[in-house]
Amino acid sequence: MSAAVDLATVWAFIIAFAVFVYVVMDGFDLGLGILFPLFPAKQDRDVITNSVAPVWDGNETWLVLGGGGLMAAFPLAYAVLLPALYTPLIAMLIGLIFRGVAFEFRWRTRAERNLWDIAFSAGSWLAALAQGVALGAILQGVHVDARHYAGGWWDWLTPFSILTGISLLIGYALLGATWLILKTEGELRDKAYRVSWYLLFAMLLAIAAVSLATPLLTIQYAHRWFTWPAIVLTAPVPLAVIAVSVLLLKSLADRRDNRPFVLSLLLFVLSYAGLGISMYPYIVPQSITIWQAAAPERSQLFMLVGVAVLIPLILAYTGWAYWVFRGKVKPESGYH
Repeated sequence: MSAAVDLATVWAFIIAFAVFVYVVMDGFDLGLGILFPLFPAKQDRDVITNSVAPVWDGNETWLVLGGGGLMAAFPLAYAVLLPALYTPLIAMLIGLIFRGVAFEFRWRTRAERNLWDIAFSAGSWLAALAQGVALGAILQGVHVDARHYAGGWWDWLTPFSILTGISLLIGYALLGATWLILKTEGELRDKAYRVSWYLLFAMLLAIAAVSLATPLLTIQYAHRWFTWPAIVLTAPVPLAVIAVSVLLLKSLADRRDNRPFVLSLLLFVLSYAGLGISMYPYIVPQSITIWQAAAPERSQLFMLVGVAVLIPLILAYTGWAYWVFRGKVKPESGYH
């Protein structure tokens, strides 16, 4: 039994890791599309897309790993959550398809480039908003009866899920803006600095709003954050958010190009840690724990062998791609 418990915990961390890596790596990619309307000049848009062109396809690898891992390692959770989230997940896939096609086709035409730019931006907005809504729908809990989803078609749509959707949209935009600071020069970088100020304050308001709203969803969340001795472990998270925010503000003021993006990633790390504190050990909040949803021990062990090989390989080629294409992107250079 202890081995099964350990395997379930290991797989929970593997899936959480895959989802987080997807969020931060595809997050700045989506953020660039969200910011596209603020950069109408063709040269700026070309530089923006060139800054991410060498790596953006690989970013979505982690989404496949997270979704596939959930289905294989926690089939009960997959069977419950998927029907509860059909609408936002389908919307997310439509958005990712639109932006993926538009990203490639905008380079193949001149007459219709503006249409593809609109599709790229709209797909980014839709995908980001849908991901945030899905997160909020999971966090607020789904109606489970006899190991089946027993809710309605529109249960995912609530004020809280809309709040989380908008919050993630803002967070992705901040990642995109700080990525531009890291990768661009001149007027484009200067504008990214100005946009980052507004987005940082918007993100801090969003973090505060979600943090205040989450304990109101259920008494278990409130106990997890505010009762003794749990508060000893949870209190450092908001304190760390404040500290990182101060450092990010200072890095924007000092115009340190290489720091804002890293500090923005740290804000996502801390927000994700807060999400984990609220949910663990439930994989379907307040209904199904990771041990109740886990696949048989032999299945999890078999898959663990494959993941132990795949994850280091994915990390290695991803790290190599980012290393090869490091540095600033200049208007006269590109990858298309």
